[in-house]
Amino acid sequence: MRKGPEADWIKTVDIPAADPARADRIKNGISWLLADEQIVHREHGYDDYWRSAYKIVDRPGLERGAGIDLQFDPSRHRVTLNHLRVIRDGQVLDRLADVKFDIFRQEKDAEKGVYDGWLTAHVNIDDVRVGDIVDYGQTYETTPLVGKDLFFDSFSTEWDEPVGLIRTSITWPAAQPLAIKPRGTDIKPVVTTSGSDTVYLWEIANPKPVKVEDNLPAEFPAWGSIDISSTASWQGVVDAVQPYYKPATAFPAAFAAKLDEIAAKHQQPEDRMIQAMRLVQDEIRYVSLSMGSGSYIPRDPATVIQSGFGDCKDKALLLASALQRLGVPAQVALADLDKGRALDQHLPAIHAFDHAIVKATIGAKTYWLDATNYLQGGDASDFWQPDYGFALPLFGNGQLEKMPSQQLTGPSIKVAEDFSFPDKPDGHLTLAVLSTYAGADADDMRSSLASRSLSDLSDSYLKYYSKRYPGIESAAKLEIFDNRDGNIINVRESYQLPAQALAANDLAKNFPIKAADLGTDLPTPTMVDRVGPIALGRPIYRSHAITVSNLKARFSGEEIKNVVTPYVSLKSSWNNTPTTFEVKWDFRTLATQVPAKAIGDYLKSVKDLGDNTDWSFNFAYRDAPEDPAPVAAPEDRSKQQVIGGLLLVSIFVGIPLFMALRRW
Repeated sequence: MRKGPEADWIKTVDIPAADPARADRIKNGISWLLADEQIVHREHGYDDYWRSAYKIVDRPGLERGAGIDLQFDPSRHRVTLNHLRVIRDGQVLDRLADVKFDIFRQEKDAEKGVYDGWLTAHVNIDDVRVGDIVDYGQTYETTPLVGKDLFFDSFSTEWDEPVGLIRTSITWPAAQPLAIKPRGTDIKPVVTTSGSDTVYLWEIANPKPVKVEDNLPAEFPAWGSIDISSTASWQGVVDAVQPYYKPATAFPAAFAAKLDEIAAKHQQPEDRMIQAMRLVQDEIRYVSLSMGSGSYIPRDPATVIQSGFGDCKDKALLLASALQRLGVPAQVALADLDKGRALDQHLPAIHAFDHAIVKATIGAKTYWLDATNYLQGGDASDFWQPDYGFALPLFGNGQLEKMPSQQLTGPSIKVAEDFSFPDKPDGHLTLAVLSTYAGADADDMRSSLASRSLSDLSDSYLKYYSKRYPGIESAAKLEIFDNRDGNIINVRESYQLPAQALAANDLAKNFPIKAADLGTDLPTPTMVDRVGPIALGRPIYRSHAITVSNLKARFSGEEIKNVVTPYVSLKSSWNNTPTTFEVKWDFRTLATQVPAKAIGDYLKSVKDLGDNTDWSFNFAYRDAPEDPAPVAAPEDRSKQQVIGGLLLVSIFVGIPLFMALRRW
């Protein structure tokens, strides 16, 4: 970090005034006036000038506006603070000379094992008051570490708060025309020439603030933006990084022996693929040292093996190399975990990706493998493959490939709860729970089991049931049965509740039954002025069955309703015997997103899901005894008819009241 004046190529722009009509949209006490970015090409890099000006309009703005943070990667950025001014009542106060940089390293994703090496230079501005305008500019001299002749920039054409002027200017050699791609906007640049350069200029004055909505699909533009790239072909990205991802052919002896053992035990390439995937997933822990060139260039597989750790790039290259040794064609592919479904809507850029995976090919079939997973189950026919939208194979045809979405043909989580009521006053109600996980949910459960103790998991389950059935206690230790090859995990729980606790607070008369996690985690954003669709996330298919036995009456569930829409489906069924009541729910999502025009119906269906999966019964009710009545004397028959009539009323009126389901 250093201080110095602006370069001669930088154009000074007047600070616009704020629009008073939009004062009610100001956030955090800061009124933004100017966001100016100016970029100029230089050999094997570019210089990027940023200038910001804002007014502090009330007390909360002092907390946010009296300090600035300049974030940079020291391996490729050289940063100069060009000016820092405070404008008070029309007077310009130059504060650049007083600036002191406090530089620190803040690894925001360290708990995930990710270290990127970026630094933050913090500047505290002395004597800032409400009503002041803060105006500062800085220049980043950027030298890319990979793809030195590639350039990419993107900026928003509208914000979620008022701003007086958004301005972006790019000066680039005319012999290297830039590709431009708007997204969610039709704003075009003013294009002029300056000597041998072309100048692209966007100026957006006082754009209307947009309302940023929750739970939007990645492919839906939340606001307008512009992509600018030195290439319109993804092949340019491939050419820049491909040399670093050539599969290795040499391995440390111990690791090579493990691969040879896989080859000896498994003749089918599909089986070899699964075993190699598990080897890399389980034995190489995830740590990302993405500093400097490590942001783009993987470490040598031998180094990764010897160190015992690697990030997505390291593990992907290691897995692709291992598969090649085992005779399975494989290559590294780049992906993006959060925005991958929208990659085809953007111009090519190296930093469009934040993840590396493996594409394997066996015959005519393609498999996508994520080496950063661990303890993954299943075989080649049913293991859960990742779907990040689009991926860019590094040894393909230089184009994005759509990753297929796997479909659920049956419930991936099945829960069965079996309640048995006590048959004597000093007995216990018993509860046996069997939860079955398959596919991706089995993988998630296996990872969860590996990261927490059985005691902790058991306590969390007991806590869940204690809230519904006070006094319940564990009757046996939690049991886990893991069939990794079949990718099925069974979890068995056992509880008991003393009859005295069941009688307390009339729990038996208001006994709750609930289908857990059937639609309760669906997004429910506000529908007020909603224009974007709702993303529903990964496909969900779950079932929940409850059996209540040892009852003293016949119970029904005729009020349970099905909830079926084009987006979600809840189907229910029940049956009974004189002593047993059974109910089952099947829930699944039928789409990946809900269009804006259907949000009202969707939100209603989510409410209906809750209403029809959470019930209470009066299980204390008993059927009338069936003992034959004694023969009545003639003089008593009239009295008996009256009593019989009352009993008939109680049967046809009283019993439905006792047995009816009631919403909480």
